[in-house]
Amino acid sequence: MKIRNVEVLVACPGRNFVTTRITTDDGVVGLGDATLNGRELAVASYVKDHLAPLLEGVEAENIERIWQYLYRGAYWRRGPVTMAAIASIDMALWDIKAKSLGVPLYQLLGGRTRRHLLTYTHATGRDIPELFDAVRRRQEQGFKAIRLQVGIPGLADIYGVGTAAGHTAGFAKPLVEVWDTPAYMRFVPSMFEAARNEFGAEVPMLHDVHHRLSPIEAARLAKDLEPYRLFWLEDVTPAENQEALRLVRSASTTPLAIGEVFNTLWDAQEILQKQYIDYLRMSVTHGGGVTAMRKALDFAATFHIRSGMHGPEDVSPVGMAAAIHLGVSIHNFGIQEYGGYRESTMELFNPAFELKDGYLTPGERPGLGVDYDDALAERHPYSASYLPVNELRDGTVHDW
Repeated sequence: MKIRNVEVLVACPGRNFVTTRITTDDGVVGLGDATLNGRELAVASYVKDHLAPLLEGVEAENIERIWQYLYRGAYWRRGPVTMAAIASIDMALWDIKAKSLGVPLYQLLGGRTRRHLLTYTHATGRDIPELFDAVRRRQEQGFKAIRLQVGIPGLADIYGVGTAAGHTAGFAKPLVEVWDTPAYMRFVPSMFEAARNEFGAEVPMLHDVHHRLSPIEAARLAKDLEPYRLFWLEDVTPAENQEALRLVRSASTTPLAIGEVFNTLWDAQEILQKQYIDYLRMSVTHGGGVTAMRKALDFAATFHIRSGMHGPEDVSPVGMAAAIHLGVSIHNFGIQEYGGYRESTMELFNPAFELKDGYLTPGERPGLGVDYDDALAERHPYSASYLPVNELRDGTVHDW
């Protein structure tokens, strides 16, 4: 079974997605997610101009060899563009292999270790009452675990709240948000105190700092939040300096989750070996595909670290399906993020996975269980869109 054709499909059914489609000489079709939010066309070009010509006529069954060929053969390794491109090829090849055998992908990964995946979603509000209304709506939808993000008094737009919240396409230039770390650190503990008083101790609550604190600030916040028993505190400080997590870890028992901007196991190697985190947040789309993520999560398991794979709306249903199949097969699954999708996105991809009562299941269609509607995609052309950027009050560019 040889690769006959590699296509790159770009569409914007509410937001931009890049999909790699591989067709074999006997007509089996596989899909992979190559979406990199705000840099979509860079990955599309990488796949179309640099990977597709290398793959035509190659045996599609040899997934590990193809992964190593694309990773090592380029000489220039790692990085989000390269790894999203490789991930999309890898996903499509696993999709093809499972379809050719007539089984859902998880069956090729060792079968199920659990019936379904505990899922968390997002609740946001400009203030605490609005946030609590959002939490109640999510609970009514069946979600058991919820990430809480709230506006900070005096700040108009911050991550997850404000103009960019729920934004899809249309920011031809990045929106500029203003940040105030002391104001944030004063307010967030009071929000979680109110949330525990309102919703009780049993609700798994999560929070995303989005890389905005220095190590000492991160340690202080983790300690301040200890009484509220968070499920996890996410991306509390930029992880390029992995040793910085030692300070945070030593200051608090608040569980830590990091990794959504990691692209390979080597990005996380130190913090896994030294057990600085509790949940690895890499996504299948940005972490090199099913092949690479299985290895990373198996390595994490040796240090009692569980999965918390990145799953916002800008990971397409193809990437989400890959995460769900992987999640039901690994032993050290922790929780799966699910940002949800617009109706137009679900119509375009028609995924087999199902969300019910706060749990995700992969479905039983062969392969990843995701399709692609070309005619519908033509009605949703690419639209340039960027993530916001962040500045301090004095104009200094900060982490977003």
